[in-house]
Amino acid sequence: MLRSDRLAHRTPPQPTAAASLSLGARWSITLIALGVTSSSFLFINGVAFLIPALVARRGISLAEAGLLASMPSWGMVVTLIFWGYLTDRLGERIVMTVGSALTAATAYAAASAQSLVAMGVFLFLGGMAAASSNAAGGGLVSGWFPPNGRGLAMGIRQTAQPLGIALGALVIPELTDSGPNSGLMFPVLLCTVSALACAIGIVDPPRKPRAAASDEELANPYRGSFTLWRIHTVSALLTMPQVVTVTFMLIWLMNHHGWSVAAAAGLVTASQLLGALGRVVVGRWSDRVGSRMRLVRLIAIAAAANLFLLALVDQQGSRFDVPLMMAISVLAVLDNGLEATAITELAGPFWCGRALGTQNTTQRLIAAAAPPLFGALITAAAYPPAWALCGMFPLAAVPLVPVRLIPPGLETTAQRRSFRRRRWWRHRRG
Repeated sequence: MLRSDRLAHRTPPQPTAAASLSLGARWSITLIALGVTSSSFLFINGVAFLIPALVARRGISLAEAGLLASMPSWGMVVTLIFWGYLTDRLGERIVMTVGSALTAATAYAAASAQSLVAMGVFLFLGGMAAASSNAAGGGLVSGWFPPNGRGLAMGIRQTAQPLGIALGALVIPELTDSGPNSGLMFPVLLCTVSALACAIGIVDPPRKPRAAASDEELANPYRGSFTLWRIHTVSALLTMPQVVTVTFMLIWLMNHHGWSVAAAAGLVTASQLLGALGRVVVGRWSDRVGSRMRLVRLIAIAAAANLFLLALVDQQGSRFDVPLMMAISVLAVLDNGLEATAITELAGPFWCGRALGTQNTTQRLIAAAAPPLFGALITAAAYPPAWALCGMFPLAAVPLVPVRLIPPGLETTAQRRSFRRRRWWRHRRG
């Protein structure tokens, strides 16, 4: 078995942290990281909930509105690896505090902009700042928990994205009555609060000084193995259904089904809350089965099947298209915590920030490209072909998932589960 499949040499810092911080303090840090990352995703994805107001009041096309909604993601692409490098050098507390403050400032500038071009520029700059919590938050949480509790803790932290989106879907459309720009004041408030919470409540996880680390611990984890790149690729492919559903679900329900803003926003909110709960469940499940990647493969298969079925029933005008949209909105967000946890375990404490930065860069490239491209496709060919094309992305991810990856500290659990599967299979064949 390849060294990258065992992960034995690159375990993140183990919570001997328990000696310096109580369990309650570690969960407090996790909740702060959750809140900070939620506020950043509220800003990053919140522009999607301005699309109906932008189309109605500014008279722009769906493709143009999708391009504006993608600007924070394009901004993130530029700086994710940079924030990861700063995290590895300076620690999570400084990075998340400064990044949240800058996000609040640029969100306020975007809300105050009079032209769409100026708004787009400030949204891009805000995305550059919001990348900080994505690069730093995962390593912060992972570093404070042992292997048998890390999946659960990271699953809770990874609920930040659906929670931030759910909050945006619930609040931002209601704030656009006085104009699209007004909806951005909500992220301004939450990002400001997040900056203060980071400065007061975050403690960086314990790390061995770089001078005391071995050459093996400091070695580049991308050398001699494609496992990290496989995880990055899988994660990017699985980002497509998430971005497409988040961006177009609201306007699909309103224009395609005639739902009111409140009803459509309520369904988007409910789907994101279910997705948040699902991330916690799959995180804990991965601790129990001793594998992160096996669950990722199951999610990819289910997401592809759901999207193909959605394309079929939407084309036929079936009443089952809304439940299927709800289902894919939940499935599409389940994998992120599993991949982030695997990356922190594989990269180790001295490369964790850059590895997560690279991970999020690949995701944000997809997230930035998807809204304008799929907006143009929907305008030209309607929704069902868009759902079918979107289904090709998780289908392509299935064979790339490194299912033999075993988390450090969970080797015994993985072997026990593997033995049980083999025994069950022999029994079925017998």
